[in-house]
Amino acid sequence: MTQKKRILLVEDEEDIADLIKFNLEQAGFNILTLPEGRHILSQIRQFKADLVILDLMLPDIDGLDICKRLKKDTLLQKIPVVMVTAKGTEIDRIVGLELGADDYIVKPFSPRELVLRIKAVIARSYPQAEKTDVTVIEDGPILIDLQKHSVVIDGNQVELTATEFNLLKELISNKGKVRTREILLDRVWGYTFDGYARTVDTHIRRLRKKLDKYADNIETIRSIGYRYKETPANIDNQIKAET
Repeated sequence: MTQKKRILLVEDEEDIADLIKFNLEQAGFNILTLPEGRHILSQIRQFKADLVILDLMLPDIDGLDICKRLKKDTLLQKIPVVMVTAKGTEIDRIVGLELGADDYIVKPFSPRELVLRIKAVIARSYPQAEKTDVTVIEDGPILIDLQKHSVVIDGNQVELTATEFNLLKELISNKGKVRTREILLDRVWGYTFDGYARTVDTHIRRLRKKLDKYADNIETIRSIGYRYKETPANIDNQIKAET
């Protein structure tokens, strides 16, 4: 029997906490709710949380600060974080995603949408073994190990979030093909909702930073989406140097 995934919910509004807890328990998750962010890292360890749902406007500590602390902890940083907040401007969403959140849900929300998106984050963060003979994808100095869920660039391990890993895999697997934001949302995030296409842009920026000198391998196709170059940027540069 598959063990239920454990979700730690940090939400100070009791009605909202009860609503989220009820719907996620109905969906088969094990939920622990906290009304404040104090001692959250120790609570995550004790509960052995697989995912954290985090309200940003807590009475004792800013949710963004909690996310920063979580992502700096080497033992906890891979635990996915979903932010749930009334702060719904584009800049608020971008700040949250830039800090490492895997998704950002604005209040008021549909319980059905919330459950769907939590399931999508869980699915990409804890992937099942892929039914394919391909276990490694290589592109020049970039190596993606599908079984180990790891990325090596120039022989060095690069730490990617589950979303960044799946985004890079999707782009390289479709090298030379334009992937619209909607396609990427569907293939990587597991859903498409109006107003969330810009989420892709934020994760692309994070991914490019981690690709470092190979960032230009990911091309922006204006007003459409992105494409991974068939001839990687590093090869282009080598050709220019030789001519």
